[in-house]
Amino acid sequence: MLKYPGIFLRAIRIHQWTKNLLVFVPLMLGHYWGETANILNSMLGFLSFSLMASGFYLINDVIDIEADRQHPRKRFRPIAAGQLPVRVAYILSLVLVGTAVLFGFFLGNDFLLVLGIYSGMALLYSNYLKKIELVDIAVLAGLYTLRIIAGATAIDVAISFWLAAFSVFIFFSLAMIKRYSELHNLQARQETHSVGRGYRTSDLPALSTMGVASGYIAVLILALYINDPNITQLYSNPAMLWMICPAVLFWITSLWFTAYRGEMDEDPIVFALKHRTSYGIAAISLTGLWLAL
Repeated sequence: MLKYPGIFLRAIRIHQWTKNLLVFVPLMLGHYWGETANILNSMLGFLSFSLMASGFYLINDVIDIEADRQHPRKRFRPIAAGQLPVRVAYILSLVLVGTAVLFGFFLGNDFLLVLGIYSGMALLYSNYLKKIELVDIAVLAGLYTLRIIAGATAIDVAISFWLAAFSVFIFFSLAMIKRYSELHNLQARQETHSVGRGYRTSDLPALSTMGVASGYIAVLILALYINDPNITQLYSNPAMLWMICPAVLFWITSLWFTAYRGEMDEDPIVFALKHRTSYGIAAISLTGLWLAL
């Protein structure tokens, strides 16, 4: 295994670790970035979630091995391609999950509880829930939100209602994009059903309607948060946060336009991290946050 580090890194999908940067959101939005202990705890939480997620990626790929071998892109994954034996994949997953739990012990019972809920949901998703339409999307959105909740428990702070609500709706929209893109690609190949999923290409209009609506609701929640009187406890000039609303609105609209055109990677989070527009939106949002302080 050590002779093929590239295969190992692809198998654990290390590029997906970027999703776990969500663990740092409570640290940043709560303005705790100047406290060394909280920074270290957030970093440990990031590692714990990343290792746990990688362990479940391996399990999921073993379960999906036959379906992946029929997929034009997923058939190149190390397990589906036969580059990583199933037995080795199971051993690696146990090591990764065990290490994640070990790191979690240093962050307290609340973090371990969130990590356990994440693990249970991920396991149920891999075996059952991903086959049920709409339920799979709700679970994916929940798994992203749990990363933010884990970040809050790592530094022992409460997650705000506004952040929780915003994250649920924005990630529901992104999960919808993921399913929409998969079905759009199926339609381009003149197929009608998604293997191992509960969707048909005829579901495309419904998915797009719900996905766009969810993304726009997230922007509305952000606007309501900015108008909350309590925001002055964190920001001296909260009006500057209004810069973020049109930026996020443009971003989510741009992602959906890309999906409509069939140009979206089947993982919208990874696509967004590679997309120039996302960096521009991030720059505008960070500028708004900085000016609001």
